[in-house]
Amino acid sequence: MVMKWDVFLEQVQERGEYPTRQEADRAARVVLALLGAHLVGSVRAELAARLPETCALVLLNPLPAAEPLGPDRFVRATAAWIEGATEQTAKWDVSAVLSVVADAADEELMGRVLLQLPPGYDLLFGHPQTNG
Repeated sequence: MVMKWDVFLEQVQERGEYPTRQEADRAARVVLALLGAHLVGSVRAELAARLPETCALVLLNPLPAAEPLGPDRFVRATAAWIEGATEQTAKWDVSAVLSVVADAADEELMGRVLLQLPPGYDLLFGHPQTNG
């Protein structure tokens, strides 16, 4: 069963320790838009299918990435999109959102998601790769 948007946001808010749901919503939308720009084809579609409709729409209609961003640049890009964010707070935002995304996906799908991303994203999703 697909997670509901308010449940998704509640989990992001809890993991990110955001004082308001609005802050969790903003982080979720920015991180999902950036993530969607890095995923293609069936992997992006399958991941979107496991997320609430609001998440799926953001994930499936991203701004195309000019180049794949490594994890550090992904965090910096997130910081640039969130008003008042620093690299430290953006890393927190990214991890809060991506760990909830990882929970919505199964291990096999997460493996395929990570194959489409530059090395190092496993830590942002909270799924360190033991074999890599």
